[in-house]
Amino acid sequence: MTTDLATSGPAEANAERTLELEIGGMTCASCAMRIEKKLNKLDGVTATVNYATEKARVTAPDGVGTAELIATVEAAGYRAELPAPPAPPVPTAGDDTGARSGAESRADAELRSLRTRLIASVVLSVPVILLAMVPAWQFTYWQWASLALAAPVVTWAAWPFHRAALVNLRHGAATMDTLVSLGVTAAFAWSLYALFLGTAGEPGMVHGFELTVAPSDGAANLYLEVAAGVTMFVLLGRYLEKRSKRAAGAALRALLELGAKDVAVLRDGVETRIAVEQLAVGDEFVVRPGEKIATDGVVVDGRSAIDASLVTGESVPVEVEAGDAVIGATVNAGGRLVVRATRVGADTQLAQMARLVEDAQAGKAQVQRLADRVAGVFVPVVILIAVGTLGMWLGGGFPPEAAFTAAVAVLIIACPCALGLATPTALLVGTGRGAQLGVLIKGPEVLESTRRVDTIVLDKTGTVTSGRMSLAGVHAADGVDEAELLRLSGALEHASEHPVAKAIADGAAARVGALPTPESFENRPGLGVHGIVDGRLVLVGRPALLAEWAIEPDARVAASVVAAEAEGRTAVIVAWDGAVRGALSVADAVKPTSADAVARLRGLGLEPILLTGDNETVARRVAAEVGIERVIAEVLPADKAAVVAQLQGEGRSVAMVGDGVNDAAALAQADLGIAMGTGSDVAIEAADLTLVRGDLLAAVDAIRLSRRTLGVIRGNLFWAFAYNVAAIPLAALGLLNPMLAGAAMAFSSVFVVGNSLRLRAFRSALGNTGA
Repeated sequence: MTTDLATSGPAEANAERTLELEIGGMTCASCAMRIEKKLNKLDGVTATVNYATEKARVTAPDGVGTAELIATVEAAGYRAELPAPPAPPVPTAGDDTGARSGAESRADAELRSLRTRLIASVVLSVPVILLAMVPAWQFTYWQWASLALAAPVVTWAAWPFHRAALVNLRHGAATMDTLVSLGVTAAFAWSLYALFLGTAGEPGMVHGFELTVAPSDGAANLYLEVAAGVTMFVLLGRYLEKRSKRAAGAALRALLELGAKDVAVLRDGVETRIAVEQLAVGDEFVVRPGEKIATDGVVVDGRSAIDASLVTGESVPVEVEAGDAVIGATVNAGGRLVVRATRVGADTQLAQMARLVEDAQAGKAQVQRLADRVAGVFVPVVILIAVGTLGMWLGGGFPPEAAFTAAVAVLIIACPCALGLATPTALLVGTGRGAQLGVLIKGPEVLESTRRVDTIVLDKTGTVTSGRMSLAGVHAADGVDEAELLRLSGALEHASEHPVAKAIADGAAARVGALPTPESFENRPGLGVHGIVDGRLVLVGRPALLAEWAIEPDARVAASVVAAEAEGRTAVIVAWDGAVRGALSVADAVKPTSADAVARLRGLGLEPILLTGDNETVARRVAAEVGIERVIAEVLPADKAAVVAQLQGEGRSVAMVGDGVNDAAALAQADLGIAMGTGSDVAIEAADLTLVRGDLLAAVDAIRLSRRTLGVIRGNLFWAFAYNVAAIPLAALGLLNPMLAGAAMAFSSVFVVGNSLRLRAFRSALGNTGA
């Protein structure tokens, strides 16, 4: 993707370019659709706007300049600008303020502004609501105190809704913002009328508890608690949504931060430490054990094992030597390497993966908020009813006061008090219960995806398996004690940093206890290790190492090595005192709960597919062990996202479970991305759901809880509208007094909260009712 940094100049007639714009001021998915329509009306322009990431991807001919695109968006009532270029590294440790783009700063400022409005509205609205609902607290002139408290809430705190409603009005559209603004304004305006021109402002006025249905001229009716309360509740929902959206770009930031920050480059044979951004193609640099490889390159000197599991998905470390290619951000787990850079900056595999994540996020289907869809129909209908009510009363010869009372009552009762609670309360309870069970839900838009998914793609390493090498098999030669085999080999391997050696040492210590300390030790990169343990010369490694000492394995041990490698395991031979004593094999073990989790996922109507960068043999073995029939193995990170897209092209709704950097693009591409919390930050940020437990059974809980939460939200929205719809005829007939309206509003809110609290009873697939 290329980003245009200025208004385009003369170019070839049919040349096109693709650029990205950051959009500000959107409040709902319909805003994104409106901007799309405006941009797509320009000649030759194709645009998609993503509400979640607040970005527009635009393909435009060179005849349409960037300034014209930005002006088109601004004419629709929104902000648009080109993304800020990456900032240089911040020299001060721990201070990342200089690395933030202008768009990020504005997003933070918007979130702070929304939080400030929410806090202020809570502080001011709660006393207004309590005074209106508790007659015993209604002191002399309480109504004027309520007005003083409610006025800032209705004007300043509710301004985002009023502004959005005005933008919608200009374009003939109606959304949740329109409904909120209309109801709040109507309630506040009528309260002003009642206070200044009616009898509600008289000293000693009290709202009683008469729940009778009787006509009224409205001159003594106050609805300040409705105006302030609705603003408070809807701001709460908007703040929760904005906070979850704020993390939309964190996957890219985490991915780009994964690489090395500096590198020891060789200049005239001398090591010089420089920032990785200064590295050029052809430069040679040094990578010591435990360090990250700075960029894609080719090994010039040295031999080592590379841990590439986060990037490629291979569970077994890869042995590399001179002439082998290596990938940036992988970890050198063995000896010293000298690498010549072949790709730097935007050309590296890590940068390409970042673009894949970005493209997948931008290409996600936009989820239209259910409340907006309903409001789009509900608002015009309410307005028509209100206008019709006014006309019918005036046409029937009734006084204008009574006619306006009935018409405004229709608008007030339609004000979505319970609707403002419907989503945030269910989400708060659902996410709170999810957190107890090790499931983190990013936002309400995620929940709709869980109901639709019919296919679940599972990464192997770290998801179905533990992601760590462990001792899988011990094959002692005839007459050799297995405990002695483990004790001597484990003692020697304990001195090595190689991942296979660590797995053998840990496995041996777990089975036989304390291990002796080697008297001498030598590592042979790519071959194995040898040394003196308890006075014996012990060798642990490949057949080539033993051949150097003229030692040949017997047929039984050799057969066990062949069998282990056929199952995708890594095998080593152990010898001492000039003879082979046995063989050990290590493998990435399947998690104990994975088979049960796969069976439960099938029970939820999902078809499991194993998708991995590991080899076919290992993948087939793991799939057979957990009960998965379809396997797609030996795929690169780009291919993982492509496989998910291909499944979506078949008409499937796909959930993806993964934990590595190599899964990030696929997690973003999937209709529902589920990240293991024990994995990389990049995967977690790119996903929609995060499983803190690192257990695949948590994926079962995540889908079940998300579906249950979505069902509660839908039920809340239905009843929130149902109460309003049922009361509208009473309002139109002029039979709705303040306390009846307040009681209906309070009951609907209590019902919504109570319905949401049922989620606290959700039980885990593990049968654990607590955390």
